[in-house]
Amino acid sequence: MMKTADLPNRVPVFPLPGALLLPRARLPLHIFETRYLQMIEDALKTSHRLIGMVQPYEARGENGLHAIGCAGRITAFSETEDGRYMVTLAGVSRFRVSAEVAGFLPYRQCDVSWSGFERDLGATERDPEFDRPKFMASLEKFFDAYDLKTDWDGLEEADEELLINSLSMLCPFEPEDKQALLEAPSLTTRRETIVTLIEFALRGGQSEEMMQ
Repeated sequence: MMKTADLPNRVPVFPLPGALLLPRARLPLHIFETRYLQMIEDALKTSHRLIGMVQPYEARGENGLHAIGCAGRITAFSETEDGRYMVTLAGVSRFRVSAEVAGFLPYRQCDVSWSGFERDLGATERDPEFDRPKFMASLEKFFDAYDLKTDWDGLEEADEELLINSLSMLCPFEPEDKQALLEAPSLTTRRETIVTLIEFALRGGQSEEMMQ
């Protein structure tokens, strides 16, 4: 397990709308753009093999980035015959962007701070208020309404962190909603956010006030 002292002050960043990585979760990526192929190759040469996943932020301009992202360590890597890369990132820790670094590399880099996210490097987080039957009932309604498929047995058996984080990453929420899930200060808050998003979707995108 990595410690804060092992984390670099600068990481390459991959701004990908809607792609969410969370600590202790895994994100598969299909890399085909030349600049990101080089990013993967350069990251593999480092001792930490970290890449920062960050949501673009349109309100901050064409190249704007959200202030908080999550770094993942390359744990699986394969190359296709036509030169594309298939990689898996294992979520390590969230970070706060301090500044974007100008340079001659084709991909983007940021100076980052890991302060405030020490819990990400710790043990599996628990959600003591988690009501699994109630949560799963709402989730089933959501999946039925949007014709989504999943391994229900696997979800039932998953511990609460794996369940909540996997759903945060995989459910078809809007990018800004994904950012809210990333920034949730605790697993309980993340689960409450998912419930709110599911209930909002099941009401057809209308708030409770509009429905009354």
